[in-house]
Amino acid sequence: MSTFKIRKITDSFHPSNKNSIDQIFEILRSHFSSVKEDKINEILEQMKDPIKYKFSSSIFVAEDNQANVKGFAIVFYMPDTNFCYLDYLAVNPEKTSSGIGGAIYERIREEARLLDTIGIFMECLPDDEALCKDKSDIKQNQARLAFYERYGARVIINTKYETPVKPEDDCPPYLVFDNLGNDYDLSAKNAKKIVKAILERKYPDYCPQEYVKMVVSSIKNDPVELREYKYINKNHKVEKHKAIKNRIPLIVNDKHEIHHVKERGYIESPVRISSILKEISKLQAFELKTSRSFPDKYILEVHNPKYFNYFKKVCSSFAEGKSIYPYVFPLRNATRPPNDLSVLAGYYCIDTFTPLNKNAFIASRAAVNCALTGANLLLEGYHSAYALVRPPGHHAERDVFGGFCYFNNASIAAQLLSNYGKVAILDIDYHHGNGHQQIFYSRDDVLTVSIHGNPSFAYPYFSGFSEEIGEGIGTGYNQNYPLKENINGEEYLKALLKAIKRIKDFKPEYLVISLGLDIAKGDPTGTWSLSATDFKNNGREIGKLSFPILFIQEGGYKNRTLGINAKNFFEGFLSTRIK
Repeated sequence: MSTFKIRKITDSFHPSNKNSIDQIFEILRSHFSSVKEDKINEILEQMKDPIKYKFSSSIFVAEDNQANVKGFAIVFYMPDTNFCYLDYLAVNPEKTSSGIGGAIYERIREEARLLDTIGIFMECLPDDEALCKDKSDIKQNQARLAFYERYGARVIINTKYETPVKPEDDCPPYLVFDNLGNDYDLSAKNAKKIVKAILERKYPDYCPQEYVKMVVSSIKNDPVELREYKYINKNHKVEKHKAIKNRIPLIVNDKHEIHHVKERGYIESPVRISSILKEISKLQAFELKTSRSFPDKYILEVHNPKYFNYFKKVCSSFAEGKSIYPYVFPLRNATRPPNDLSVLAGYYCIDTFTPLNKNAFIASRAAVNCALTGANLLLEGYHSAYALVRPPGHHAERDVFGGFCYFNNASIAAQLLSNYGKVAILDIDYHHGNGHQQIFYSRDDVLTVSIHGNPSFAYPYFSGFSEEIGEGIGTGYNQNYPLKENINGEEYLKALLKAIKRIKDFKPEYLVISLGLDIAKGDPTGTWSLSATDFKNNGREIGKLSFPILFIQEGGYKNRTLGINAKNFFEGFLSTRIK
């Protein structure tokens, strides 16, 4: 059984997007023979210049794991009149009965809900033979209208929308309305604005103003009338359900417990996960998802293969329950690293308190799968996701581990998402996200932002200063907010608002948040005094952001309040995420 994901494309610049768009146009040509090359160029222009066209244009594409396009839809969003317009929906001719068309349309309906629109409008060719001289496509038109009726979308009647623009026009289209299953009647006032916007913006060179005025003035019924169901039972009920944005997929590392270092003073323990799970489950907003498996190539796009191979090999060499800690730190010589595996630990580590043991690799590898699963869920349409993992990852750089971190989960997820658009990483752990900074320091497609204790007194000590802003084309795309040793929630919120403004100015397609809860009062690794209320306030501000967000768990070590703070953070997040 083949699988596919549905993702949203808003630009034609990224290589993965360009490859998909090329395939889309081939499907478009095969489905709609009347589509000319200038129309294809117009679609690209519409994506580039929403101000000129007075709507934003997006493509929703269904792809398999080899990036083969199975189907697509082109959707306009007109914010001034608050509706979505479905321009095209087509499936690869070889896959017409695969359910792909339905999955794409359901994704579009979710998008319309996310935008809080009144609904989706579209044109469909008529099923009335009296409107068509050429009757060869009547059966296909009937099938298309029947398809949309299943979702409650029906033809608007008793207007002159079906009037041909020119005498030679044949089969003038119906205007169809999907109210997304809501108890909403379309008023004549709104209908007139919407019809005027469709005709003027979609057909600016085809529909003269006299025609537009004639059609708009024909809308007299208030509310407008919809045709009775013709292809399904008239008592058909369109299922109402919460939009994707109201549900947060939760991916928990099911192998984290095997990484349990029971030595005195080692605080990165399995109870951290259970403490968080116990409290956030009370919100009833999380939808547990199974972690998927991903190949090593995603890790190797971020981490040095030599480090990856060493970490995998050294962990497999240990007896159960045995750990070693780096204790010799040679100057790193790329040509002559030490040979002994235990000594080599210092070659690949930045501190003396992050152990290597048999299960460290297994647990870390599983955490990466969780992060990548979350990233893919965003690509598939979820507006947020939460990878609840340990070990954490944000201190792991391309070549080294440390700070309880082995693989940089958030950076690996960001790297995957960067194939589909610009990405911002916001690190709100108490400690500087040195891994994110080092990995993306020379790039301008991934913005890295970190709020943390000043490295003059806080781990990792050697990075996180405000003057570190990136290099080369990455100059200006790394932003650090090092804060003083003792701050309260109000002071922290001021820094968070600055970070949020920087991210909004960057206009990413996706946001990855390294969620550190060690900024709390009493955390054994921090010095700040944030309360549960402060976490709620922080979550509330982040919830106002419009882009899809992937949360990946980092630090937080005061187990008595860890879950409570996580619950309050997400409670605040949901309070502004749900409109």
